[in-house]
Amino acid sequence: MPELTLVIGNKNYSSWSLRPWLVLRHFGVPFEEVRLPLDTREFELNIGRYSPSGRVPVLLDGGLRVWESLAICEYVAERYVMGEAWPGDRGARAVARAVSCEMHAGFAALRGELPMNCRGRRAGVAPSPAARADIDRIAALWRECRDHRGAPGPWLFGEFSIADAMFAPVALRFDTYGVDLPGEAEAYVSTVLAHPALRELVAEGRAESEVLEAEERGTPARF
Repeated sequence: MPELTLVIGNKNYSSWSLRPWLVLRHFGVPFEEVRLPLDTREFELNIGRYSPSGRVPVLLDGGLRVWESLAICEYVAERYVMGEAWPGDRGARAVARAVSCEMHAGFAALRGELPMNCRGRRAGVAPSPAARADIDRIAALWRECRDHRGAPGPWLFGEFSIADAMFAPVALRFDTYGVDLPGEAEAYVSTVLAHPALRELVAEGRAESEVLEAEERGTPARF
């Protein structure tokens, strides 16, 4: 039986839940999943049983609770993945942590204007100058990661790492809203979208029945 339980929100909307979920799945760490749909009575009644912050995600390991997405990823890397979740090269590892923290703390305009919604592609959402600056910065970060990757492979640092999990919701956003990107960034988005576990999460997110109106931007469309 899995030792771990990961409490998440909607797979369609919860970018923070996606990150540790993807790390656990990619590295084959067994876990039980508890899904609490956001902005529902179910969430309100049950979140206090799991999360001291009142938010998702939260990882339960016996009596230990880890209630923040990047902290969960770090805990899994240290406890269950034996260091493989970060690049092996020290310099690349430092850059990977830096870009992960920048993603974790920044890009407010992008988050607000282009919320994660993997149910289908959306049209009619034009990024503001602030959101466009976030997009350009992310493309530059991805290019810098590739310059420091230190190993062959399609991921930011060659092999999949926590940094890729941190940016996976952004790749989904770029796909959902048809964001114009440089060729190298487009290729990376394609790599992320092809990940088998992410494809599974997207399919399950699309099957969810909950609709959060605040997260529904633009109109359904094909690009």
